[in-house]
Order: sequence, then structure tokens, then C-alpha cells
Amino acid sequence: MIDLRLLREDPDRVRASQRARGEDVALVDALLSADERRRSSGVRFDELRSEQKSLGKLIPKASPEERAELLKKAEQLKADVKAADAAQDEADAQARSLMLQLGNIVHEDVPVGGEEDFVVLETHGTIRDFGAEGFEPKDHLELGEKLGAIDMERGAKVSGSRFYYLTGVGALLELALVNAAIAQATEAGFVPMLTPALVRPRAMEGTGFLGQAAENVYHLEKDDFYLVGTSEVPLAAYHMDEIIEADKLPLRYAGFSPCFRREAGTYGKDTRGIFRVHQFDKVEMFSYVDPADAEAEHRRLLDWEKQWLTALELPFQVIDVATGDLGASASRKFDCEAWIPTQGKYRELTSASNCDGFQARRLSVRMRDGKKVQPLATLNGTLCAVPRTIVAILENHQLADGSVRVPEVLRPYLGGREVLEPVAK
Repeated sequence: MIDLRLLREDPDRVRASQRARGEDVALVDALLSADERRRSSGVRFDELRSEQKSLGKLIPKASPEERAELLKKAEQLKADVKAADAAQDEADAQARSLMLQLGNIVHEDVPVGGEEDFVVLETHGTIRDFGAEGFEPKDHLELGEKLGAIDMERGAKVSGSRFYYLTGVGALLELALVNAAIAQATEAGFVPMLTPALVRPRAMEGTGFLGQAAENVYHLEKDDFYLVGTSEVPLAAYHMDEIIEADKLPLRYAGFSPCFRREAGTYGKDTRGIFRVHQFDKVEMFSYVDPADAEAEHRRLLDWEKQWLTALELPFQVIDVATGDLGASASRKFDCEAWIPTQGKYRELTSASNCDGFQARRLSVRMRDGKKVQPLATLNGTLCAVPRTIVAILENHQLADGSVRVPEVLRPYLGGREVLEPVAK
């Protein structure tokens, strides 16, 4: 959640942020009103409690005639205090509910607009000219089936649409990607983590995934658990309700977990193959830092993502995501999009988001610097979303005979294989 002091002191900035996101600006005024009721009800409760305590001291000293009147007044005060306490709780709950609906304050440099209004910041690598090489590129599913690497048909038979099996070299390729990604992250100073895939409501709410993103979240109602769509959720909640000493920062974790997404609202979109699926594995970077270092850490996360995609020898571009496509928790987000030859366009492979103190306030993760205790900043960055990375590798490194060249960075994790060969039927 945002800093309430900012809301009170500069509500126009919060309104502008909501407007840029395409969200309800009236929410700002509703929250200001609720915050005022919360504060005034708190003052009222404190005044009545003080009066009640003072009256309690007078009763034992009062004469019999006065005591009866004081006791009558004490009964009324007791009822008033109870009512004021309930009013305070109600006002506090309403203010918190509205706070949880408010997105993070958008960074001033973020381009304004919707999904297509991003700004391209950098372009890396060379797009292959398959025509000049004398063959038409196959898509990742055709390649994956020839390699004996992807089985969509049986995935649909067992679990339904948007599910799949990785088989043979497909399974080995996933393990190679995960191990190579974890190796890079570990070398950069990240602590590798295997995280829970089921979390309690507070962890999901605290990271901002029960607002606009709720339609894509799987909820197990019987147990009141949520299936995570990214290990960002358990990593953000790892230090929930803790105070971290400033000299221990930054804390960096690389989480590996299965991820689950409903993909609501994507009917008919990316239905072929494994680009957009309901379950996948991912390596996620997560940082806890001093707020003063958040923007620099954001650039560092992006650099690690660029290092990874460059090592995989993929052509890609870096975009500054527009305000309407940020997600509630991010103040700014950079995406790395890899070129997908058969689609003729760049598609998202990684994201790096600066959440400032937004998640930390919700999850009560704070830092202590001397005597000062304050929310710290959290950031997250995808290092390897496995299925999409496999899509990009198969299509960009395919050869004319349907085999696929293995990027050098992955060869040690694939038994030295330089090429993935089609399997005989």
C-alpha cells in the first residue's frame, strides 16, 4: 500500500497516478474521507477513555449521594466507549479496504497509456533471416514434437487445455535452464530458494495479487490456500512481520517454484503450444533493499536478465512498460521481449518490477537504521520462465533439418549436447 502521509500531503499526485493507470480516481477522495473518519473516531475513543479513567478515580472518593450519579454516568460512558471503539474499528477497516484497492504510485518516467504504449529502450542480438538460409522456420510445437520434447495432446487428455508434458530432451532442457539460471543467480549473490506453491491469503493479498490480478489466481476454498502464480509471493512474504537491520541489506533471493495462472481473459489467445499455459516453472529474483537504493537495484535486476538472455543467444528488446499495464504493486516495470520467428514479433520473456515500499507496508517488512524504523523496498525480476524460454530457444536456434542448436551456456547441463536431434517415430 502507499504511504498515507503522501496521500494526505499530496493527493493530486495520487489522483494523477490512478488516472495514468486507468483506475478509479474517485477512490482517492473516498480514502481521504475514510482516513479522516478513522483519525477522528480514534480521537473520540481516546477522549472517552480518558474521561472514563478520570471518572473511575472519582467514584471511590465520592459521597453516597454523589456516587449514585457518578455510577450512572459511568454506565453511560461505558456504552459510549464501546460504541466509539466499534466506530473506530469500522472506520479503520473501511480505510484499509480502500487502501488495498489503490495501486502503487507510478514512477514519473513511466510512459502513459495501455498495453501497446510501451517505449523500446534497447534492442540486442541479430534476428535471423531464415529466407536467406533457405528454409521456412517451424514453430516451437512442431519442433518440440519432432524432438520428442513436448506432448500437448496427452497434457490435454489428462488435465485439459493449456496443459502439457515435457518429455525426453524437453524435460532435460527445462532442468538445464533451471540449473543454469540458478548458477547465474548464485554467482551474482542471490540465495537459492525452493519456495511453497501454496500460501495463505495474507501473503497473496500483501503482494498485490488479490486486486486486479485476482481473476488469474487459483483459490482452494476448502483450505483457504492460494496457488502462487510466481515465487515472488512467498519470497515477498518470507520476512513478513520482521524488522531487518539496515546493514544486512540488500537481501537477494532466487526462488524456483511451480506457478499457476488461470489465464482468464485470454480465450483464443496463444492457444497453440506452451507459450501461455496454466502451470509452469520459473526462476525468480527477489530483492529487499533500502528505499534509497531501489532504482539502482531495479537496473541491476534488468542487467541480470539481459545477461541471461544474451547467454542464451536470443535476440531481444527491452521495453519500459506503460502505466496501464504495470500491475498494482509496481511503480515501474521493464520487460525483456525475445524475438519469436514464426510470430514475427517480440514477446515477453522476463519482467523486472520496482515495488518501492508498497508490498513491504502490506506485509509489515521493515528496516532499522539506528533508531529509525521504516518500510524497506522490494523488487522482483523474472530470470527464467521455462516454457516461454523453451519456445524462444527452439524457434531461434532451429536448423533446416528440424534439429535445434544448444546455446553454449546450456551444454554443460545437457551432457555436452551441442544439438537436439529429432527422434525417430
